[in-house]
Amino acid sequence: MTAPLVRMKNISIEFPGVKALDQVNFTLKKGTVHALIGANGAGKSTLMKVLSGAHSHFDGTIHINGQAATIQTPKDASSYGVQTVHQEVDTALVPYLSVGENMMMHEIEKKTFVSWKELHRKAAQLLKEMDIDISTKRLVSDLTLAEKQMVLIAKAVSIKCSILILDEPTAPLSHAETSKLFSMIDRLKQNGTGIVFISHRMPEIFTICDELTVMRNGTDVAAHLVKDTNPQQVIEEMLGAPLEEQFPSRRPLKDAPIVLEVKELNDQHKLNNIHFYVKKGEILGIAGLVGAGKTELCKALFGASEKKTGTVQLHGQTIRITSPHQAVRAGMALVPEERRKEGILTEESVGWNLTAASLHSFSRIFSFLHRSKEKREAGDIVKRLGVKTPSLEAKVKHLSGGNQQKVAIGKWLLAEADVYLFDEPTKGVDVGAKKDIFTLIAELAARGKSVIYASSELSEIAGIADRVYVLYDGSIAREMTAPTTEEELLYHSTGGQS
Repeated sequence: MTAPLVRMKNISIEFPGVKALDQVNFTLKKGTVHALIGANGAGKSTLMKVLSGAHSHFDGTIHINGQAATIQTPKDASSYGVQTVHQEVDTALVPYLSVGENMMMHEIEKKTFVSWKELHRKAAQLLKEMDIDISTKRLVSDLTLAEKQMVLIAKAVSIKCSILILDEPTAPLSHAETSKLFSMIDRLKQNGTGIVFISHRMPEIFTICDELTVMRNGTDVAAHLVKDTNPQQVIEEMLGAPLEEQFPSRRPLKDAPIVLEVKELNDQHKLNNIHFYVKKGEILGIAGLVGAGKTELCKALFGASEKKTGTVQLHGQTIRITSPHQAVRAGMALVPEERRKEGILTEESVGWNLTAASLHSFSRIFSFLHRSKEKREAGDIVKRLGVKTPSLEAKVKHLSGGNQQKVAIGKWLLAEADVYLFDEPTKGVDVGAKKDIFTLIAELAARGKSVIYASSELSEIAGIADRVYVLYDGSIAREMTAPTTEEELLYHSTGGQS
């Protein structure tokens, strides 16, 4: 019987205050796509960091192609053909270098003299083969999040890897880009590449994957052929309990006043004559596919766009917001899509991140901080949101993606804003944590806060929003009142007219 491409046996690893993996077993076969799934903090990314050489202080064994493998560094992993496309793309690309330079970095490092013309020719050829329409001479800093993801995947493929780890690869991609990715995965499978696919999106897992392993609380709890199981069973194995109703029931306030009104908003780039309003206690959905302008709209409202025109009224008063600082002072809060880059400080502690936006609440005479009050309220947020962390002193970079997102949201709960902007708040978040976020958002609305929920996850918009504006190519294509369906939202998000 042919040995599996990868066999990880009895893998255990500890960090200060937490046992992240406990006797985990995982097998990957050649020419297959194997889904690794579980709730945030289950240990998926940690297990793959062991395989990719990011964590060396583990117990257990790794065999590749039937031979014992010694993997202590990323360089060791690369020598065995292991390449990873990380969920947070900005940590893996050099922003001030070109697309071609980033893609061919492994070749540049080996050579004394570099033919830049040849380098860009090779990079362009690879992008063409993958049907990616991006110039190799563009700076990475000028790319969209989706374009960065595609470049990172192309970079991994260029190294001729035999084991490819994809960590939430479709999170920033449009439907068309996701289809391209799946086509590329099929080609890699035909070439014998083994692919580990980490995702929270069940439809994708059951479309592209051959096998799956479920993790919970740092150990593997189930393994299946995808054709022999179903999403409901897998979700229950992830959570260790039956899945409850995702969206909380709500009663929006009647005859509520308008809190925020926007007229003729343009940003000289994407947004075109945007006009909308949101009422007190209302959850307003901003629906649209990747690239429709949702992120640009949130940034423009929060003062993060350099050039914009239009009128913004808050509580009936015209305001001019030219910076995030002014937005916060006006009573607005933004949970951004790129949490590691814009929403949290990964090198700081959980407690510091949670209280950073509301330090004035903990200030005493002579500007001293009320440390005990600060610690108590940060601890309350951790309990309220179910943030999995060994302590408030733990660095945020050591948390899972979903728990980082909870910290990014939690810091604004202490700030007590009037208008909350959520930009793709459930990106990279498991079904259990999603329910926590939906409940939290419903609680904010029940307290009279105005919530703007921008997402390309149309099922979420249909489930939680009281009213919806659909964005298409930077313009509002449709206003809809709940209840709406995912099919209706998709129709208008793709330019459909009725």
